[in-house]
Amino acid sequence: MVFDLTNDNFLLYAIKCYDASSFKSIHEFYDDLKRIKYLKRLFNRYSTANDLKERLILNHIIVLYNLFGAEATVKMLFFKIDQKYWSYLKTFLVYLNMMPSNVFLYNDIKDTDIPIDYNIAKILRTL
Repeated sequence: MVFDLTNDNFLLYAIKCYDASSFKSIHEFYDDLKRIKYLKRLFNRYSTANDLKERLILNHIIVLYNLFGAEATVKMLFFKIDQKYWSYLKTFLVYLNMMPSNVFLYNDIKDTDIPIDYNIAKILRTL
């Protein structure tokens, strides 16, 4: 069964997928969830000022994966991050070998429908 993620059930989905062993307080959970917002800001900064903080982006994605799991993290990231930044996100997920062939949201998103950002890929190859 594919779970349709919406604005109404996003928080419930995130809580359900959150690693219980990491849970110390609800405040910490919300701080961890803010990493998605930080990623959105970092992608916007790259888009507008061509200023890429690749290590910070990688760190946020890895922490989210550790806290929410692979499938939930990808689903939440593609749901919350604007479609215009999906190529940036995909490039980082491919670099980390975490990009699935399909992302199940309200409609299936195939990885082949999202291009790689070659400038980001070039930078990531130097790491």
